[in-house]
Amino acid sequence: MSDLNSAVAAAALGSEERFRALLRSVVEVARAIFAAKASSILLLDEASNELVFEAVVGEGEDDLLGRRFPAGTGVAGWVLATRTPLVIEDVARDPRFAKDVAEGTGYVPQGLMAVPLLHDESALGVLEVLDRQAKFTLQEMELLGLFATQAAIALDLLQRAREAQAALAGDGSLAVVARVADALGELDEERRPEADRLLEALEAVLRRK
Repeated sequence: MSDLNSAVAAAALGSEERFRALLRSVVEVARAIFAAKASSILLLDEASNELVFEAVVGEGEDDLLGRRFPAGTGVAGWVLATRTPLVIEDVARDPRFAKDVAEGTGYVPQGLMAVPLLHDESALGVLEVLDRQAKFTLQEMELLGLFATQAAIALDLLQRAREAQAALAGDGSLAVVARVADALGELDEERRPEADRLLEALEAVLRRK
């Protein structure tokens, strides 16, 4: 059992690292395409109702990664809650901008574009591009939306990898059920009903421990 748990844990950890690398590549390309000073991806942590900086490039890169703030705060919070893209040329004049939060991160932008990261009807987070040299345009929002689609997929996969780690840590036996389910799922149609009944019985026994 311990060998199986270790193998599953290693796979989940490796998946998380790959998805985090994908998120970073999204913000790196977004920053380059828009010639911006910074770009970031924030993930909604539903358990704590906070937004977390999951990927950051450019200004604030060394300090922002992993930083948290309440999900209903600032421009990112507004974009997440309304699921609406937003362009702001002068954040100081916008009441949605949380200056205290920005100052706490060590980087206060002048302008930004932000889009929600949506996947299967869920709002997973926000993608931001900060302080580009030219003015932001509404047409460019469509391009940023393409980056948001890729980021949303990566965020969803990252969350699934973390959920797998949490489930394994909480109950390693259920990981065995998942492995058995994969094997039984490859059986032919004639033996599938028996396999389904076996899985249901096994899961019921484990959950009664």
